[in-house]
Amino acid sequence: MKAIINKIATQPEIECWVQGQEVKIDEQRGSVILIEVIQVNCPGCFLHALPEAIRLYEKYTPQGLKVFAIATAFEHYQHNTLNNLQRLLHQGKLSGEPLLQLAKAGFLDGQKLPYTIPFSVAMDKLVLNEDRINETAIHQFILSQIPDFADKDRDREKKLSIYRQAENYLKNKQYHALTFEMYDLQGTPSSILIDKQGILRKVSFAASNTLEADIQILLNETLP
Repeated sequence: MKAIINKIATQPEIECWVQGQEVKIDEQRGSVILIEVIQVNCPGCFLHALPEAIRLYEKYTPQGLKVFAIATAFEHYQHNTLNNLQRLLHQGKLSGEPLLQLAKAGFLDGQKLPYTIPFSVAMDKLVLNEDRINETAIHQFILSQIPDFADKDRDREKKLSIYRQAENYLKNKQYHALTFEMYDLQGTPSSILIDKQGILRKVSFAASNTLEADIQILLNETLP
């Protein structure tokens, strides 16, 4: 079932909870929920998104904020694995691009993150992709991401470039990441906000300058 803004939020599809307790959205009435969706092979997730989620968790938990993370995989499947997520959470060790880039930037303590994640973390449920890749499928995928793709004013070369990128992505897509697709996410990191009534209020991709303000607004709302 697709998640829809301003409708009751759909329970994420989870392979397993790697850290902490299972979180059931329909049992969190009265709390605001922040779900931070990451990939183990996403440097920005560890440099920016998770530190910010941890800060918000520490600041707003007493006011009723619930935070948890879901590790997904929509690319680089050899790195975005359950084993690497377990290694990260249990040993603090990174791999792939985050290890290379964050070590180069002097952000790591050896191969380890300089912080621990204090909230529950789950692995997105992956199922083998057996979809047929044809022109129709490619156009449907593009329109799901760029609704105005067919606009006659869009540059032809740009449209061709987008088409080729989509075709390449779909041909290399080994799995369907069910929560990632359920919430129509565009990449990682992504933030999902659910209000005190369990209604999906906002989904944002990459850094959001309004995330804290959005959380404050939801925390200040009263239940009907």
